This record gives sequence, C-alpha cells and structure tokens, in this order.
Amino acid sequence: MQQETSSASTSENAHNQSLIADVLKLFSMKSHLIQSPVSRRRFIQSAAAFTAFGAIPIIGAESGRKYRVALIGSGWWGMNILREAMASGSCHVVAMCDPSQQTLDVAANQVTEASGDQPKKYQDFRELLDQAKPEIVIIATPDHWHALITIASLRAGAHVFVEKPTGHTVEESRAMVETTKATGKVVQVGLHRRIGPHHVSGLKFLRSGGAGDIGMVRMFVNSRGGKERPSPNSEPPEGMNWDLYCGPAPLRPYNGKIHPGGWRNFLAFANGTLGDWGVHWLDQVLRWTDEKHPKRIYSTGGRPIQGKPVLNATEQTTDAPDSQVAVYEFESFTATWEHRKFAGTGAEKTGVGCYFFGTKGTFHMGWRDGWTFYPADEKNNPTHQESELQEPDGHNLTLLWKDFITSIQDGKKPVADVESAHRSTSLSLLGMLSLKLGRSIRWDGEKETILDDPEANRLLRRPYRAPWVYPTVA
Repeated sequence: MQQETSSASTSENAHNQSLIADVLKLFSMKSHLIQSPVSRRRFIQSAAAFTAFGAIPIIGAESGRKYRVALIGSGWWGMNILREAMASGSCHVVAMCDPSQQTLDVAANQVTEASGDQPKKYQDFRELLDQAKPEIVIIATPDHWHALITIASLRAGAHVFVEKPTGHTVEESRAMVETTKATGKVVQVGLHRRIGPHHVSGLKFLRSGGAGDIGMVRMFVNSRGGKERPSPNSEPPEGMNWDLYCGPAPLRPYNGKIHPGGWRNFLAFANGTLGDWGVHWLDQVLRWTDEKHPKRIYSTGGRPIQGKPVLNATEQTTDAPDSQVAVYEFESFTATWEHRKFAGTGAEKTGVGCYFFGTKGTFHMGWRDGWTFYPADEKNNPTHQESELQEPDGHNLTLLWKDFITSIQDGKKPVADVESAHRSTSLSLLGMLSLKLGRSIRWDGEKETILDDPEANRLLRRPYRAPWVYPTVA
C-alpha cells in the first residue's frame, strides 16, 4: 500500500503538467502567437518537460492529419473543449453553431485569433451539417439537444464528442447508442473523470481490494444558497433564436436565468444537480463495480429553501430541486446520492465526492483534493493521492480529447464510450423519474424497462414540441 504522496513529487507533477500545456499551446498556434506571455525560458523548460514526461504527445503532428471540426454550442464550456482540440494540433475548425448570434460571433473571433482558422457561422445545426460537412462534431449544448444533434451528426458521417449526460431521457440516450452502432462512428462522452490520473489510480486501489469488501457508497455535492426570488421575463436578446434554443422542449418565456449558463436548473432543458454532477459520481461507481445496473431506485427531495417554482408570463424561477436524496440498490451494495444548495460545507471535510465504505476502511474519491483512504484501524496512517488537474477549471479534457482522436485513428472504443456513458446517465435520469413519481421503481437494466409500472415507463421518454420528432431506437 502506497503511503501519502510527497508534496515535492506532487508539485513536480503539477509543474510538468503545466509545462506540457504550454507546449501544446505553442506548437498548435500560428507563428504570430509565439509572441505570447510564455517567456523564452518557460518555452525551453516546457520543451524539456514534454520530452521527459512523455505523457501527452501532440496528436496529428507526425502525420500532419487534421480533422475538419465543428462546434455546436459555442458558449463557455464548448469553447473549453474546442481550445483543447486546437491545442492538440488535430483539428481545423471549419464551422461553429449557436442560436445566440452574439455568442457565436465572440466565439468565432476567439478561434480566428488563436488559430487563424475562419469558421463559418450557423445558428441552425442542420445547415451546418449539410454545408460544412465536418469530420468531427463537438456538442456542448443544453442536455435536451444532445440526442437529436448527436444522431444527426453521426448520420452525416461525423465522429462526435458530446458533453454528458448523453440524453435528457432514457430512450433518447438509448437512441444515441443504437445510432452509434449503426454508423460505426466514434462517440466520446465528456466524462473526463474516467481518465483523470487520481480517479484512475483510486479505482484501481478499490478494485484491488484496498478498502476491503464495499457494502455502501455515498455520493454527494453540496454548496451554499438561499431563497430564490423570481426573475423578470424579457424579450430574447437581439440575434437570439429563442424558438430554436428551446427546440424539442416546451417553449417558455425567455429569461436571463436560463441563458446564458443557468439552464441546468430548469427541468425542461436538463435534470438538475443529479443530472449534472450526479452523472460523474454514478459513473465512478459503475466503473468500480462489476454490476451494470441497480435493481431498485428511490428518490425524494424538493425545494424547501428555494421555494416553490414560479413560471408565468412575467417572471420565473428555476424548478430543479434544491436538495435531493436518491438510493440505488444493487445486488451486493447500496449507493446513495445527495445534494443540497444551502448550509455550506464548513462542517464537513469536503463538499463533493464519493465515499466507499469497506471492511478495511473508508475511501474518499474527491475532486481537487485527490483521493484518500482512511483505515478502519486508526493505528495505520491514511493513504493519499493528490489530484492532477488542468487549471483553472480543474478537469482533464486534454487527456480525454487525446483518447478521442486516438480512438478515431486506431478504430478502438474510447474511454468514455456512449454505451457505458448511457448506463451512468440512465441512473441519474431514473433518480429524477422516481422523484417525479414519488415512489420507488424496480429497474430491469438489461431490457431497460421499469417492472410492473406502466406510468413510470411512460416517463422514459417525453413528448417533443412540433416540428421536432422524438428519435427512434432502431
């Protein structure tokens, strides 16, 4: 058992990761960008670290292969992904899409300044796919668009990097899986914790029996907050195609709480905290266990602090729960999810992560704090592994994008393949389904049906707003 990682080693690894990132950026930029804030000394250090560390080669540099790449959903997170694609040297950005013309113009200008590429701009993804004919499509839209755009992109002949969760409903997500199989294309889902170094080593520790037999898992994300006041509705900003933004979801009044950035807490477009953060931690549990599905799911929660949701012609609030507990009953263990958006985290060691409770002790898989194992026998010291993350956002998109391109080139399954990502997504969606029903459900994961509950099965999909048509599973 490895004892606590030394601070010197951790600092060196973090330093090398930072240097490697500089090299990736410098090699991928046009010559006029070499006059960057990175000093000559820093560049020499970076090149040396890159050679010594050998962790992240510049993809496509040897063959000169660059893929025609399009970004659909050009906001903050979509641009984070696209920057990784540009930094890798593997892409030529040919098109960008967003229903907000302002967002689109700003993002396209950033691409041109960074790479020299001059992507064509579209508000409608269908026009982009028909005219730009990308080889790779990055999808970073609100969740309710993931399925339709992924399926359309695959059928247009593109490989897809789509953000998690895979779909807004279980049957949408399944349709994405089946279309991926039918087209033979590569789909990478944005579950970057699968490839983060401390997540990989932590799951290896668990699977090797480091914590003993695991009987219970607790997943959680907590933050601060209070009562929510309604925000006034307004006309969409100039250049915003609000009807297209809503798409297959119900058309509701435009509100600044939704766009930009707040849509995750509106259930027409997403599935709240469980559908956002919960997918990552449910995915970690499924990566650890040999069991693919729970047999029973129950969830409860609500808005005791934020208050009842408001939606009328003049104002609205979010409508996702401010606190929620979901229980997933597997054959050999029980897993619980919980979140709250109030009270803060001062009384706890951490506000995010996943505890695995075993016969040998307690294992905490964290985020920025890495992982720690606390032995049941307190005479033994804890074992700790620091995180290795990309800053400032604390994620591992560089590694995930590299795996995506390698999978395309080698014809292999990516680390965050759509089939397994669908299973993780489905658990979050089933938790929300149980919350809506107000009762537990029995899940047949092989057949993807809820046993003896026709009402619950109807919630595995939802009606689409015309003229959009729900995707078929065939």
